[in-house]
Amino acid sequence: MPAETKGTGSSKKSPSLSISEQEYKKVAKKHEPARPLLANCIKAFFVGGFVCLIGQAIQEAFMAGFDMTSKEAASPTVAVMIFISVVLTCLGVYDKIAQWAGAGTAVPVTGFANSMCSAALEHRAEGLVLGVGANMFKLAGSVIVFGVVAAFIIGIVYAFLGFGGGHL
Repeated sequence: MPAETKGTGSSKKSPSLSISEQEYKKVAKKHEPARPLLANCIKAFFVGGFVCLIGQAIQEAFMAGFDMTSKEAASPTVAVMIFISVVLTCLGVYDKIAQWAGAGTAVPVTGFANSMCSAALEHRAEGLVLGVGANMFKLAGSVIVFGVVAAFIIGIVYAFLGFGGGHL
């Protein structure tokens, strides 16, 4: 037997199987399924609108049933929306809706409640302090930070433009 064919194969070098990151991205993009962008936008629009419609109906019910103004009904409305979101998350319904509707379920109050509840449920086996308490704000923490920073920047802009502070 010739020396080249002894053992595990020939003495020829096998071609390198590694590819560059750009080549990999090009191949991966070619095989990635097309996303129905317009359909996703329409679903998100209608689901987000439906969530807001439910919130408006709850607020109207507080206003009619308890003779509240819209400002007085705002806080209990938010509390009920958070409660509904948490219950649907615990039942596994919210995640199914979110998977179908995408960004439409990221309406601030319900999406925020879902993110906190999901993290709490995921880490509850680790205990209340090190599991739920430590991990509940992982995703929600960034939302809180960016919300506070955005409110601060908007407050400064309003102060410089003279929009705020006159009603104190």
